[in-house]
Amino acid sequence: MRVLVTGATGYIGGRLVPELLRSGHRVRCLARSPEKLRDHPWRADVEAVRGDVLDRASLDAALEGVETAYYLVHAMGGGARFAGRDQEGARNFADAARAAGVGRVVYLGGLSPEGERLSPHLRSRAEVGGIFLDSPVPAIVLRAAIILGSGSASFEMLRHLTERLPAMTTPRWVSNRVQPIAVRDVLRLLVGCARLPADVDRAFDIGGDEVLTYAEMIQRFARVAGIRRRLIIPVPVLSPGLSSLWVGVVTPVPAAIARPLVESLRHEVVCHEDDLADLLDDHERLGFDQAVRLALCRVREARVDTRWSSASWPAAPSEPLPTDPDWAGGSLYVDERSLPARAPREALWRVIEGIGGDRGWYSWPLAWAARGWLDRMSGGVGLRRGRRDPERLRVGDSLDFWRVEEVERGSLLRLRAEMRLPGLAWLELRADTGNGAAVYRQRALFHPRGLGGHLYWHGVSAFHGIVFGSMAGNIVAAAEREAARDRT
Repeated sequence: MRVLVTGATGYIGGRLVPELLRSGHRVRCLARSPEKLRDHPWRADVEAVRGDVLDRASLDAALEGVETAYYLVHAMGGGARFAGRDQEGARNFADAARAAGVGRVVYLGGLSPEGERLSPHLRSRAEVGGIFLDSPVPAIVLRAAIILGSGSASFEMLRHLTERLPAMTTPRWVSNRVQPIAVRDVLRLLVGCARLPADVDRAFDIGGDEVLTYAEMIQRFARVAGIRRRLIIPVPVLSPGLSSLWVGVVTPVPAAIARPLVESLRHEVVCHEDDLADLLDDHERLGFDQAVRLALCRVREARVDTRWSSASWPAAPSEPLPTDPDWAGGSLYVDERSLPARAPREALWRVIEGIGGDRGWYSWPLAWAARGWLDRMSGGVGLRRGRRDPERLRVGDSLDFWRVEEVERGSLLRLRAEMRLPGLAWLELRADTGNGAAVYRQRALFHPRGLGGHLYWHGVSAFHGIVFGSMAGNIVAAAEREAARDRT
């Protein structure tokens, strides 16, 4: 089946495309700037067309020959202008789909209560869904609350609030009930909509198996993330506007995104039916804890791997993508350095692979020794383990207070810290080539756990210029000495 995906550069669209491809569909992506799709690992497997839902004339070619069209365009904001753009885009798309003979439009909207005055964000979602349901083209409107997955704005807000605040005063909406759903369940249902009978033309509520308050989600997130239970003190004086400003200060989620999300949290959003599960014979849903665990465990692989190595399709939809915004995927602190080396790449690699143990870490031996002593005093392994082989490393080897996580012979050594830390840490050493010469690249990465992790990084960051800076310089100098010996 040929399907069209709008919003392919967004959170859901970027994850839906590979799921559709895996299901055997031919995928066309509509984007205002198709060049923004180039960083997606599936780009070569799709057809990309330029278009804008606010430009009616640009939609005809995009919808030609399409059987199912996914509408995943969402504006974020407030006021009549924001709602007007949402409605205009939906009407344009519905008209173009009718003219092109599209068999079905699938729209992912927001779950909202009945009979209440909705927030502008949820009201706009409901209006867009109504436009598609009123169109002569059969439509399926899925209505979801909080989507659990790294990169989801709602999930990132929950993540950062929980990780950064051991105690918090919160608005009364933390006691409102919510029925979150894992992103992989959302994607599976979206893909399933393409095979529903042609006469299905309605809205469906979709949610996970658990109904929780926002406060309960904070505590459950903390437990899964391995941080202490949070102290939550609800207060009646925080308006949605003040709450969004507070969220903007505490988290990196932009205020323009945080405000409509916070305003929507004043509603209880719980599913009233589960009919789509019956139609698709798909009743399995991930629990809240499992969905959070998947979102957290993929931070390491996705955020650490993608910058210096080619990305493949994500192993799971819950993991971050390299195209996600900077505030998605949790905090990741990076100290990154590179230096040219007047030595062959092979000589540089020999020094990298020989690091640690009796050779040390090429930087302030006393500082490394002191860190090892502190680690042992706190119950860690310290520097006493050394290394298995003085010349060669393999995946799984212990290396002082590191563990070898990846070896690309002649190119990359990645170490995972096993010292006691309030978070996860890695050290990457790479022998690279640039402008025909060898280049040494070095990255230290730290994914903090809780407020203590953030404080730890900021506390030691002043020393990184000394320790990691001299380490890079000394490794390059050692490689140049190796090269000089090879020439004599």
